Amino acid sequence: MRRLRLPGPAGGCLSPHAVLFLEVFDVSKSSFDPALAQPAAAPAAAEAAVAAVRPAGFPLADYVRIARPDHWFKNIFMLPGIALAWVLTHSTSPHLLLAIPVGIFSTCLIASANYVINEWLDREFDRHHPAKKLRPSVAGHLSATTVYLEYALLMAAGLALAAWISIQFLVLSAVLLLMGVLYNVQPFRSKDRVYLDVLSESVNNPLRMLLGWSIVISSAWPPSSILLAYWMGGAFLMAVKRYSEYRFIGDAAVAGRYRKSFQRYTEQSLLLSAFFYAILSSFFLAVFLIKYRVEFILSFPVFALLFVWYLAIGMRPDSAAKDPEKIFSDPRFLAFSLFIGAFVTFLFFVDIPSLGFLLNRIEY
Repeated sequence: MRRLRLPGPAGGCLSPHAVLFLEVFDVSKSSFDPALAQPAAAPAAAEAAVAAVRPAGFPLADYVRIARPDHWFKNIFMLPGIALAWVLTHSTSPHLLLAIPVGIFSTCLIASANYVINEWLDREFDRHHPAKKLRPSVAGHLSATTVYLEYALLMAAGLALAAWISIQFLVLSAVLLLMGVLYNVQPFRSKDRVYLDVLSESVNNPLRMLLGWSIVISSAWPPSSILLAYWMGGAFLMAVKRYSEYRFIGDAAVAGRYRKSFQRYTEQSLLLSAFFYAILSSFFLAVFLIKYRVEFILSFPVFALLFVWYLAIGMRPDSAAKDPEKIFSDPRFLAFSLFIGAFVTFLFFVDIPSLGFLLNRIEY
């Protein structure tokens, strides 16, 4: 979508109604550039205008927004865990028809609880981010009491549904909640620590796989190689996100005020760390592919291409990688991701004996 220059009344500022329209429809985070519509000295006036025309009463939309239901798509990382467990057990239990959607919804609620506490505790830091400074928590539209009540309700609902699935699923859900606390809350707040911020956030990837797995199997664990591959793959995605976000801010000092770990990062260190995580993920993935089904080795090139493609997206100006919920707005990337899923599923059920030579040891 091309950018539109939206002239305002005298002085170049938008009218209060126009500002409210842009906030409600989130245009400022997509195709609209606030710098084109108002001078740099006017952000305070614009925020005041938004507050002046905001409907009185309980701002329900803002509380829904900080729960980030648009981020629920990340729970697709549960699906490989479900698929792997089903392939290994061939379970035909009718219980799964209900357990799978309930388990996924439970994880969505737990994730939203983490998002709520994240946005609330980050509000002072988000003031320094070009886009996140428009969040309702930063603008002062939210009540602390209501935010913590929302967190408690989401947590309680998510854990109640998790307990219905199994004790194993409940414990894993509690660990996912704990990771949200360690990532966001002082004195831990791992997001402020260089490299640990990426590793602690990306551990949610194997947790999601374990949650998917435990819907089907509650008496065993998946192979450690695939969990490590999942973790390092998530670290790669997170490092690329940090890299694109750092470049988007464009000022090292401002970036450091927004995120303390950025005080120690550079573009080069973020890019090199992403490369490191990608290599580790590929190594553990190869161990899993060859150890459990040699046919999986045929998928290795497409996984490698997926890493490269995502990195290319992350290196674009104003990259979608800094907002992962927008990644799949690229139809080609979405189609390729779906192709990988279909291809791996195909390899689950096809035997290619001629690939056996790859596992044969040569005696000299």
